[in-house]
Amino acid sequence: MSKQNKNLRPATMRRVLRLIAPYRALVLLSLLLAAATVVTTLYAPIVTGQGVDLIIGPGQVDFAGLGRLAVKLALLVAATAVCQWLMNVINNRITFQVVRDIRVHAFSHMEQLPLRYIDAHRPGETISRLTTDVEQFSDGLLMGFTQLFTGVLTIAVTLGFMLSIDWRITLVVVVLTPLSIFVAKFIAQHTYSMFRVQSDTRAEMTGLVEELVGNEHLVRAFAYEDRAEERFERINRDLQSCGLRATFYSSLSNPCTRAVNSVVYAAVAVLGALIAISGGGITAGSLSALLQYANQYTKPFNDISSVMTELQNALACAQRVFDLIDEEPVRPDAPDAVVLPQGAGRVAFEHVRFRYDPDVPLIEDMNLRVWPGQRIALVGPTGCGKTTLVNLLMRFYEIDGGALLVDDHAIDRVTCDSLRANLGMVLQETWLKCGTVAENIAYGKPDATRAEIEAAAKKARAHSFITRLPLGYDTMIAEDGGNLSAGQKQLLCIARVMLRRPPILILDEATSSIDTRTEVLVQDAFEELMRGRTSFIVAHRLSTIKNADRILVMRAGSIVESGTHDELLEKGGFYAELYQSQFAQV
Repeated sequence: MSKQNKNLRPATMRRVLRLIAPYRALVLLSLLLAAATVVTTLYAPIVTGQGVDLIIGPGQVDFAGLGRLAVKLALLVAATAVCQWLMNVINNRITFQVVRDIRVHAFSHMEQLPLRYIDAHRPGETISRLTTDVEQFSDGLLMGFTQLFTGVLTIAVTLGFMLSIDWRITLVVVVLTPLSIFVAKFIAQHTYSMFRVQSDTRAEMTGLVEELVGNEHLVRAFAYEDRAEERFERINRDLQSCGLRATFYSSLSNPCTRAVNSVVYAAVAVLGALIAISGGGITAGSLSALLQYANQYTKPFNDISSVMTELQNALACAQRVFDLIDEEPVRPDAPDAVVLPQGAGRVAFEHVRFRYDPDVPLIEDMNLRVWPGQRIALVGPTGCGKTTLVNLLMRFYEIDGGALLVDDHAIDRVTCDSLRANLGMVLQETWLKCGTVAENIAYGKPDATRAEIEAAAKKARAHSFITRLPLGYDTMIAEDGGNLSAGQKQLLCIARVMLRRPPILILDEATSSIDTRTEVLVQDAFEELMRGRTSFIVAHRLSTIKNADRILVMRAGSIVESGTHDELLEKGGFYAELYQSQFAQV
């Protein structure tokens, strides 16, 4: 096991204990019930031993005494059952509340992670952390509460009862105890790192399956099935291999601790018999009780070794969730951040600098001023910074230097929610949630009335196809709009922005998924939507670019040309080259 894993486990355990701390009252009650369960369970051998001593020989059985002991034993069994049931109920409550807390915390933190993290990690890996890893953590934690406390208390109380009967046999049992501890420690040390590898590999498989299932049409279109199967089989073999190694070491716990148990039981039986034969003060009933205690004493070591194995898996999974929680969140709103009111839509970039990679230059000195109501088209080759400029304006990424202002307010001095309330975005890639058509249109304005929703849909030219759906606006949309065409999904996204009517619009290839005839129908809706509003249009279609008040030509993160369509063509510069290469045939 690596030094890093050794250092991780105590830190992870401390974090888990901090999660349990709010439920310390329930934990204390669980411990008390565990103690009661152990005491009543371990007192039973004393009673049965007393019963053995009452059966002295033929015709000399004390039936009255046996009857009293039977009633006493029945009460002990009933008390044990009640205490154990209550303890299990409380342990389940503690476990699932802790798991709920960590899942809520992890999901809430994921919502605060910067897009830089989201872009760099596969969705399936994050999904695995929030679902599978949390579930594995839950199972290990529940087993820990249910068996670990009881096992430790059983060992301690058993030694107490054995000591009350005969100290010599108790001493032998204590001397042999390190064997069980050594076995449990050896297994625990070798399972944590293996379960961590297993969790990582399982997350890799989840990511691959999510990737392939979500893009099955592309897999088939490019005849990628065989290579997909090869990738799946490779990860599956890795998962099988690390799973077998983890299972091998974890399965050693039972046979190894059983072997130690047999040694302890045999030592108690032989030594107890010798003492009884020599008249050392041990009766047959006492020896019977000691043998039962020998079994009771060693059995918790079996349970604890199994629990430790599960806890290693749980800690490995918990650490993966904590790794997600420990990721640096987006820069929070400044303490003195103000709410940006809905304004005119004035935007200014003043000496803005930004790099995705500190070693790769992108935007070094961006200066731009956009007046309210202007329509700004952003054109340029792929990777020139068009979408980056939009991401900076939305504050999806933080600028490295300079100032970015909206209505004379620096965007890092206003709250993110109020900033984005002033911005409406329609992207090239549509996204719809699983829900009704009306719910999807009202995604950014949940309190919108049905009349407002329908009005927005009419302006987006979506009302017509919506009314033809089986339940109209109440029609359920499959995940990511799977039961709609690409054009219909885009129209719903446009309607979603129209419902909010923000002062600043961002249209990133917003009509790329719409056929030419549908685009004609949508253009007048866009005209109405953009009237009097500042608009940033990232598009390659000639019709959208020609209607812009100002075209910004970007290259390598810089604005190299600026002007109207006709002015830029007359200059015969980079825009003219782009136009000839991309739009001439159109």
